[in-house]
Amino acid sequence: MAEPDPRRWKALALLCAANFMVILDSQIVLLAVPSIQRDLGLAASGAQWVLSAYLLGFGGLLLLGGRAADLAGRRRTFLTGTALFLVASLACGLAWTGAALIGARVLQGLSAALMAPSALSIVTATFGEGPERHRAIAVWGGVGGFGGTAALLAGGPLTDVLGWRAIFFLNVPVAALLLVLGPLLLAESRGAARAYDPAGAVSVTLAVTAAVFGVVRAPEEGWTSPWTAGAFAVAVLAGAAFVRAESRSAAPLVPLRTFRSRTLTGGNAVTLAAATAVFGTSFAVSQYAQGVLGYSPLAFGFATAVLPVAAVAGSYAAQAALGRCAARPVAVAGLAVMAAGCLALGRVTAGTGYAAGLLPGLALLGFGLGACGVAGSVAALAGSAAGDAGLASGINTASFQLGGAFGVAAASTAVQTWTDGTGPAALTAGFRGAFDVSAGIALAGALVAGVLLAAPARRTVPEPERVRVK
Repeated sequence: MAEPDPRRWKALALLCAANFMVILDSQIVLLAVPSIQRDLGLAASGAQWVLSAYLLGFGGLLLLGGRAADLAGRRRTFLTGTALFLVASLACGLAWTGAALIGARVLQGLSAALMAPSALSIVTATFGEGPERHRAIAVWGGVGGFGGTAALLAGGPLTDVLGWRAIFFLNVPVAALLLVLGPLLLAESRGAARAYDPAGAVSVTLAVTAAVFGVVRAPEEGWTSPWTAGAFAVAVLAGAAFVRAESRSAAPLVPLRTFRSRTLTGGNAVTLAAATAVFGTSFAVSQYAQGVLGYSPLAFGFATAVLPVAAVAGSYAAQAALGRCAARPVAVAGLAVMAAGCLALGRVTAGTGYAAGLLPGLALLGFGLGACGVAGSVAALAGSAAGDAGLASGINTASFQLGGAFGVAAASTAVQTWTDGTGPAALTAGFRGAFDVSAGIALAGALVAGVLLAAPARRTVPEPERVRVK
């Protein structure tokens, strides 16, 4: 057996820094949107696209980015995406109009679609199957959960003290450090296949992009509007074209056999449900705290400090549990804890204080998210072949980003549906509806995970009859 790479833990730290930055940028603008809207003169619909443009670029190219890592080289793809991310972050910070910012955010998402799956595939290629890989993925999942929740903690203070441009300039030195240390710490690896699948690449990119576009437009246009229905129709048609192309291709972008693995499918279902619940809840709780409780962005950032701390605790608890049991009970328990946190938040009123209202719900939500991040990633990646590590990583990261887009859209729709009036009580009713919807999604995810991650029944082979010797 080959000796483990002595640089592997330093490489993991580098890759986790990249993961943190990519996940952070998907939500950090949430508290900065009002400032961006005022400075650049954006309408409400345009301000929403500052958040959605990143998710659109990220989600649309993730599968292609994951397969590109397998074919072109995982380290090469990671460094290319990092260089583009640096340029895009600089362009976001220097944006002079709303259109320029939205365009730069799309480029940021596209570059993240190269970085994230290639980074996770390098982790799986660097650490062999077993306890050491579980520990590495626990660190990865903990950092991802921390990044998704720390965005609320960091976004408020940065916006209040340094201005909204600082949230983008923050990426520049981090990306530069990754580009310097990446060639020194990361080993190059790739899958066995060396052929591209242009038909599959175009169709799957169109399908995912159209689906994300429909989801992020739905709260503004309505779920039955021509815009939304048309986007989903394009997604379905492109998805059908993708399945047809992959079934006929000699070197498919995403081999259809990949989805026969219940472990991979179940792990991604866990990731999808967890991301949907946490993004939707984060969106609603930020609006509730500022719009009803009167928190400033700075005060809200400090109030959510419990989220990332609990997420780290949950990820390490999950890693310890995975040393003694399979991913199924850890994933189901994590989603159940997330649902409990959402339900706790769903009981808030216009006069609920922090200790009795936000604190217990956010703590439970963060702990469950950390556990789900580890269990979902371990399950999703355990069922992939070594040559498909980039693809499996791309699918897992795509599940998280698609869940995030759907979560924000579902929460926005719930707030609009249950808000009847303009007073604090009416607004609180809308936010409570969003929290309850997120709880339902987490519980549904727990049920799906319980089914898909169940060990298949073993077939009993009867013993052959003994032949009597007379």
